[in-house]
Amino acid sequence: MENLEDLKMMAEQWSNQGIEYLQKIPQDQLYAAVGVLLFTTVLLLLSIRLVRRTKSNTVLLSGLSGSGKTVLFYQLRDGSSHQGTVTSMEPNEGTFVLHSENAKKGKVKPVHLVDVPGHSRLRPKLEEFLPQAAAIVFVVDALEFLPNCRAASEYLYDILTNANVVKKKIPVLLCCNKTDKLTAHTKEFIRKQMEKEIEKLRASRSAVSTADIANDYTIGIEGEVFSFSHCCNKVTVAEASGLNGETVQVQDFIREYIKP
Repeated sequence: MENLEDLKMMAEQWSNQGIEYLQKIPQDQLYAAVGVLLFTTVLLLLSIRLVRRTKSNTVLLSGLSGSGKTVLFYQLRDGSSHQGTVTSMEPNEGTFVLHSENAKKGKVKPVHLVDVPGHSRLRPKLEEFLPQAAAIVFVVDALEFLPNCRAASEYLYDILTNANVVKKKIPVLLCCNKTDKLTAHTKEFIRKQMEKEIEKLRASRSAVSTADIANDYTIGIEGEVFSFSHCCNKVTVAEASGLNGETVQVQDFIREYIKP
C-alpha cells in the first residue's frame, strides 16, 4: 500500500510540473506546437491509407516458352483458351476481373495480369515488372516436363534469388499445367525434381566466385538439402489445365494476394 501511495504522489508531482511548464510557454507557441502535431498526425494517417489503397494488384505469369502461359492468360481473362495462339514475343498484359468472377455481385477488384515471354532472350522483360509484382505464377509443362526440367529449374532459381522477390517476399505459385493428360507428371513429382535441380544449382553456383554470379541472393539453408519451404517467400505448388479451363487453383492463389 505504501508503494502505491508513493506512486500516486510521484504522479501528482509530475502532473503539476507538466502543467507549470505548459503555463510558462507563450500561448501562440503552444498553439503552433499543437497545430504542427495535429497536422503531422493527419498527414501520417492519410499516408497509411494511401499505401493501403495503392497495394499492387499485379500478377506475373512466367515460365519457359510452350509451357502454356498465354493459354492460361486468356482462360483467366475470357474463359477461352484461344487455341492457335503462338509463342509470345511481347508481354500480354491486361487489367480485368477474372472471368469466373464476372457474375459475382458487388465490387470485385480487377487483377493486372502480365504474361511475360518465356524465350531466353526476352526474359529480361520480367525484370521490368518484378518491382510492381504482388505475386508470381511460374508455369511448367507437366506433359513435357523431364526434357525441360533443368531449364525450368534454372529460370525459377533466377526468380527466387532476385532481389525484388527476396526483399518483398513475393509469393510464387509453381503451376503444373496440362495435368489433365494421362502421361502428365504429378505436381509432387515435379516439385521434387525441381528441388533436386535447384540443389545442384546451389552447389555449382556457390563454387563460382561472387564476381561471376548474376543472382542477387542465395536461397536454402546451409548444410541442408534444398526444399521450397526454405525460401523466405512462400512457394506453393498447384495443378491446372489451360486448354480445359481448369484454373481454380491458380485463381485461388491470385485471390489470396489480390483481395477482391
